[in-house]
Amino acid sequence: MNNDYNPDVLSCIANLSSDEVFTPPKLANQMLDLLPADIWSNKDARFLDPGCKSGVFLREIAKRLEKGLEKQIPDRQNRLNHIFKNQLFGIAITELTSLLSRRSVYCSKTANGKYSVCSAFDEPQGNIRFERVEHTWEDGRCVFCGANEENYQRGAEYETHAYRLIHTEEPGEILNMKFDVIIGNPPYQLKVGIQKENYAIALYHQFVQQAKKLNPRYLTMIIPARWYAGGRGLDSFRNEMLADNRLRVLVDYPNAADCFPGVDISGGICYFLWDRDNRGSCKVINAKGSERVSTMERALLEPGCDTFIRFNESIPILHKIMAKGEATFDSLVGPQTPFGLISSFKAYRQTSFTGAVKLYTVNGVGYVNKKQIVRNQRWLADWKVFIAAAYGERGEYPYRYLGKPFIGDRNSGCTQAYLLIGPFASKSVCSNVISYIHTRFFRFCVMLKKNTQHAMSAKYSIVPLQDFSETWTDEKLYEKYGLTDDEIAFIASMVRPMEADNE
Repeated sequence: MNNDYNPDVLSCIANLSSDEVFTPPKLANQMLDLLPADIWSNKDARFLDPGCKSGVFLREIAKRLEKGLEKQIPDRQNRLNHIFKNQLFGIAITELTSLLSRRSVYCSKTANGKYSVCSAFDEPQGNIRFERVEHTWEDGRCVFCGANEENYQRGAEYETHAYRLIHTEEPGEILNMKFDVIIGNPPYQLKVGIQKENYAIALYHQFVQQAKKLNPRYLTMIIPARWYAGGRGLDSFRNEMLADNRLRVLVDYPNAADCFPGVDISGGICYFLWDRDNRGSCKVINAKGSERVSTMERALLEPGCDTFIRFNESIPILHKIMAKGEATFDSLVGPQTPFGLISSFKAYRQTSFTGAVKLYTVNGVGYVNKKQIVRNQRWLADWKVFIAAAYGERGEYPYRYLGKPFIGDRNSGCTQAYLLIGPFASKSVCSNVISYIHTRFFRFCVMLKKNTQHAMSAKYSIVPLQDFSETWTDEKLYEKYGLTDDEIAFIASMVRPMEADNE
């Protein structure tokens, strides 16, 4: 046993939730490594963490500045006073995290306390500020973050979760100063319980957008990677980020547990470096565990794509597919609720009856009267293929990405739990479509746009359309698109065979 072992308490504390995640010191330093080395010897540089939880970013910055300014400010206490008083600033997300952050940064829960490492403060908050902020309600919702008044109109004894940076149109007025670096790990989302108990709205993109308004020289944040494909409230943010050639480094973790052990964040995690004064292509780094498996300088938005392609090894394959100029499979995929029946629809019978329409539901097969089908009755009589509208996996690659498709009989429909592919004139065509969906190639193309469990029609927009008078295999597709052995091996490493499961 090593009696000299002294663990870093910030690497041991439990997370508040999957929405407000503490940053391990090692990860914080990886983000700081993206900044230019000479900034640690710049005594005039200012740093801001606008979402302080543990204070880890400011603490690690202080360590670097303490070493980098040693020659310029030889006296250690003077050096520390200068760093803490003039260079490091934070906005805490709650009163509790303000105390925790001050304890981490100043070694005292009050900046002017007896044991504070900085002797330059004459008031307890120092430069790590917390101010209780109230939501601004309009028609039952906060105009800034979208919180619902029913849940978040609270008494003074409760946290409001109205975060300071994003509850103002003028973030520059909060501290009234310019910053060279803004860095942090903002709150990710806010549960609002509108449509269902765990329904949540994204917040992290608002922190990025507000930070940009402060016009720092550098901005680096770690956020969920769901923004790559847009979605609820994120489409404009995705478009803004992918069009911004000041985004110079993007480090991508498909498995969020590689950054935050024990935390489940669908779609993975990423952190980035935004460099105000330098434009160009982005260094995209694919990471797995502690390993950086691939690095490529490339555009964030490939021609013909409206989402970010996260895996570098995918790019040459995508180019070969796009070079064919073929129509795409999404033209065959129906709307989100093809027959107008939501997933929770239960007004069906368990057994068939005269004139019944077979209905595929989340709970199995049921039977309804045709007049209960409120949309697209014309599709009932044709053959079609059904596939689950959502399918998710966790853990290590390869994934399957999609649920197993199946043939929808004539005179059949489905609830919102499934997507309709087709309709088609014959059962044999349906079988050939399913043979295509079963290929790794097909599901690899879906993977390029799918980084959450939902797989609506837009996720199929990179999949090239084929001639469904014949069956399809991976071998035929690899030959058609001229894929190399390495490219085939990469697809196999990402996508597992559909037949591998006994479902």
